[in-house]
Amino acid sequence: MFGLFKKKKKKHQPVLADLNNHPLHEGDVVESLRYGLGKCRIIMGDKGLAYESMENGKQVSWHLMVDAATDLQKVKKITLKN
Repeated sequence: MFGLFKKKKKKHQPVLADLNNHPLHEGDVVESLRYGLGKCRIIMGDKGLAYESMENGKQVSWHLMVDAATDLQKVKKITLKN
């Protein structure tokens, strides 16, 4: 009746996790498995989160790195040990 009681659709929140299901955050260093980026850092770009190659400076948006089968990112997190 007049659309007063329609359910609102929730937006799908992306899961930012690598292929091993480790959570990813801005500033993390990862190894990219797409686009020949090599070692990358996660940065906040003009259009949201992006991967910036530490080797050639190329930037790729996070949504281009989603694995369709698992909805995880096609990257492997690199843990830096001190």
